[in-house]
Amino acid sequence: MLTDHTATTVATVLETMIKGLPRSMARSLTWDQGGEMAQVARFRTATNLEVYFCDPHSPWQRGTNENTNGLIREFFPKGTDLSTYPLHAFEQAQHLLNTRPRQTLDWATPAEAFNRLLQKTEHDTTIALTT
Repeated sequence: MLTDHTATTVATVLETMIKGLPRSMARSLTWDQGGEMAQVARFRTATNLEVYFCDPHSPWQRGTNENTNGLIREFFPKGTDLSTYPLHAFEQAQHLLNTRPRQTLDWATPAEAFNRLLQKTEHDTTIALTT
């Protein structure tokens, strides 16, 4: 669990998350200019992932992320001390957000879209291994 947002902690948690994905689904990461990515060189080396940074004061360059932040703030308003919440509160918010249909996904849920991508990746990998 993320206990702080220092550069070392963020890089470690992101590395773990990225390494759990198929390589075809983890090709790049776009981040804003926050200090929590000060360990970007270590992260790039550990994950072999390209990291891009948005221009300062340009949130439109990360539109989906900004939209998701707004949805998360429905559960945890900006400035909330997240350390006061139990783990199940985050799990419940995560479940609700991942099972909420999105227009940008043709009204599929993020969970459905992610599972389709996983199945396609597994299918493509199987074909590549047998040819």
